[in-house]
Formats: sequence, structure tokens, C-alpha cells
Amino acid sequence: MMTRLTRRAALLGGAGALLSGCASKFRSYDGPAVTRLRLFKGDRLLALEGTRRTLRTYPIGLGFAPVGHKQFEGDGRTPEGSYVIDRRNPDSKFHLSIGISYPNATDVAYAAAAGRHPGSDIFIHGGPRSGLDPMNVRDWTAGCIAVTDRQIEEIYAMVRDGTPIDIHA
Repeated sequence: MMTRLTRRAALLGGAGALLSGCASKFRSYDGPAVTRLRLFKGDRLLALEGTRRTLRTYPIGLGFAPVGHKQFEGDGRTPEGSYVIDRRNPDSKFHLSIGISYPNATDVAYAAAAGRHPGSDIFIHGGPRSGLDPMNVRDWTAGCIAVTDRQIEEIYAMVRDGTPIDIHA
């Protein structure tokens, strides 16, 4: 009886350890390099491009006021233009996130001329933690690009800091 319990405990413990390893939000990627991201706001589509082809596409959600280029903090718009992936946050309150280099010098100058702040902290991120924002609304962020948690895990693994991102209307 003791041998049976020990064997069962060992098997269950091993299975539990294996499954907990599968639950990690950090994935690995060893495919072709992502050389550019292209985001099409009107189509709600993010494309990860390689040197020869599109590697992956993802449906996205945008800021709560998605039409037009982000101009000021709090306007709910997602930026348009050419930027760079410039940071990552493994402890994001939105599962995982990768940062976009908004605002650039033009964005800062435009907002300053109007006596306003351009905003900052624009990310591609997963869904919110329970109780923060509704996921049943497509465009719910403050200006970021939202994907599912599973999708941001893939994107986080595939995209390196310094990768260009072009955001189109």
C-alpha cells in the first residue's frame, strides 16, 4: 500500500510540475526574425513581418477613440506613424506588454504648441486583470494596442527591442 501511494504521489507530483511549466507566460521562439511590425488601425490588424513574408497576424483592439492620430494625453487615440519597440514589461498589469516609442519629437512639439502633454506609455499588451476593463468591448484601451493574453505571449517572444513598427490609419 505504501509503495502504491508513493508511486501515485510521485506521478501526480511530476504531472503537476509538468503542467505548471506549460502555464508560463514566457514562451520561446526560434523561427525567422521579426524585422518589422505593421499595424492597420482601420482593419484592426497587427502583422509581424519577416524578411521574406508575413510571419503572423493578430486581430487587435485600440484606444476608446480609435479614429485619428494620438495628439494629447487622455484622448483615447492610438498613435499613427513610424515608431520602434523600445521596452518590455514582464510585470504588466495587462499580462505582458511591449512598449512603443511614442511620443516622438514631432508628437512632443505638436502637443507643446497646444500647451498640452502628448501622453506616453503606449504598449501592445494582453487583456487586463480581473475587474479592470471590460473585454467585451473591442476598443477599450487608453490608446494602446490590445491582443489576447495568448497572443501577447507569442508577440513578446517573437519581437525584439529595436524592431520598427509602422502604424497606419
